[in-house]
Amino acid sequence: MAEKGNQRSDEEMANSQPEQHQLKRKKRIRLGIYIAVFVVFQIIVITTLSLTVLKVKTPKVRLGAVNVQNLTAAPETPSFDMTFATQISIKNTNLGRYKFDASTVKFDYDGATVGQVNVPESKVGMWSTKKIDVTVSLSAKGLPNSKNSRLRSELSTGVLRLTSEATASGTVELMMVMKKKKSATMDCTLEVNLSTKKIQYLECE
Repeated sequence: MAEKGNQRSDEEMANSQPEQHQLKRKKRIRLGIYIAVFVVFQIIVITTLSLTVLKVKTPKVRLGAVNVQNLTAAPETPSFDMTFATQISIKNTNLGRYKFDASTVKFDYDGATVGQVNVPESKVGMWSTKKIDVTVSLSAKGLPNSKNSRLRSELSTGVLRLTSEATASGTVELMMVMKKKKSATMDCTLEVNLSTKKIQYLECE
């Protein structure tokens, strides 16, 4: 009887071993599926972030409202001198700060520079705008004689048209890990009303 009992026990163990192997195999398959789903999910998340939040956007440089402090214009000479206060704003829409080098904002008349102002190196926090107060002095004294005819005609109309441009070169730092160089540019057009001594038109791109 004991021998029969031992045989039965051996048979049960022999039968249970394939079942155990099958259970372990199912567990490994299930674990593999979980790992694969997790990896795919991570890839989707990283791809989505890289295309949206972590996508490095070019910061923007803009000229703010202009407050004319002093303005004299003489069509007969022709000449003009002008001093005004304004703000240079650097807007950063990235998930990380933007560190930019010192730059120069130029003001031109008909392609010739009539004044400029320096912007010191600085940084802008993520999703922030840095505004820098500046005072600008413009003068026609440095204009070449070839501009006299056009300037005389323009001053006689009572409206002085100017342009302004700037480039801020810097680096966007995302999550203190990824760095990417970005240059923000500005191209503005201004129209100065000589009678009211105010800016009647200002557009920046």
